[in-house]
Amino acid sequence: MRAPAILRVRGARAATIHTPTPSPTCPTPRSYSSTSTTTRPKTALFFPGQGVQRVGMLDPWLTTFPSTVKPLLEEIDHTLNISPSLTSLISHGTNATLTATQNAQPSIMATSILILRVLEKEFGFDTKQTVDFTLGHSLGEFAALVAAGNLEFGAALRMVRKRGEVMAHCSTSTHQEMGMIALVCEPEQRDATISAITRHLTANPDLKCVVANINSKTQFVLSGEIAHVNQTLTHIRHFDSHDPRAVRLKADSPFHSPLMLPAVSLMRNLLSAPGAVTFSPPDTLPCISNITAKPFTSASELIDLVARSAAEPVLWHQSIVYLHKEQNVKRWIGIGPGKVGRNLVGKEVGSKGLGGKGGGVLALTDPKEIDEFMRALEESDRGAEEET
Repeated sequence: MRAPAILRVRGARAATIHTPTPSPTCPTPRSYSSTSTTTRPKTALFFPGQGVQRVGMLDPWLTTFPSTVKPLLEEIDHTLNISPSLTSLISHGTNATLTATQNAQPSIMATSILILRVLEKEFGFDTKQTVDFTLGHSLGEFAALVAAGNLEFGAALRMVRKRGEVMAHCSTSTHQEMGMIALVCEPEQRDATISAITRHLTANPDLKCVVANINSKTQFVLSGEIAHVNQTLTHIRHFDSHDPRAVRLKADSPFHSPLMLPAVSLMRNLLSAPGAVTFSPPDTLPCISNITAKPFTSASELIDLVARSAAEPVLWHQSIVYLHKEQNVKRWIGIGPGKVGRNLVGKEVGSKGLGGKGGGVLALTDPKEIDEFMRALEESDRGAEEET
């Protein structure tokens, strides 16, 4: 163990950080101090949704940063108090067990925040000094709200676990095969295909199928009973001349559909509890709603929209366009397991990795990426300073 390093964080009191000896696969930690908000690139911090869970995804972080990660793992297990513990499911469970909705959702959210806490504690990453907006894809909205300061981590973790339990029940109560299918088409065909599907579903209200996510300029997702989703696809191919490529997602639940309405009621009650939500700009960062693709404007709106998001579409592509075009966000930082979110953002803003002039899409999913990630942060700060 090296001697404690004194780490100075901009806008905060000096803190003593006990930096563990890095593993052979992770370079020596280095401190980061964001430049001022007038010279650094405008930055969005984003988090992934369900489907990126992986058995063992916490282990490299525990090995590399034990003094920071071990207390966080203990906090996670103490908060949920389930048996077997959530962290044991992540480290030693089966893929089937971890993929179950009630386990996958808290696992992904907890891992995302754990990685952010490592950045903050080990490297001096000051979220409020470095970030202008937070957002999260579907489930990732909860991690974004924690990072923004709207939700306390422990409370959010309990909410997500209960939400997952209700969603899992909704998925099995009808005894029909449920799930989600992503559709991929040319950019100029996306909106026309969505319109054709919407017309068909409006004319056939008994079909349990909805447009659940608009992920990019070329991809959107249908959710519901798989038989009804396939029936809808057959119709638009035969009668509307649309033939998108269909990919079955690794989800056994019809997320973001009316079948999830019990989860909306649950979340409205949990979020409405006294003190559950904090909304006090500028102490809390602006966080983008999945439903409106714009920042939450009040605590009451946050409660309403976050609850409704369980059963309403995710406007992810619109959120990226809003930040990119209207808010002039140049730097995008993806935190959490998997790289799906980074790829979706990169396709829209035209960059994976540093894009020059202080911009780019960065991702941190594994400790082995730390050194490259830190260098990219510093280089993007310098690029923005040179532009000014």
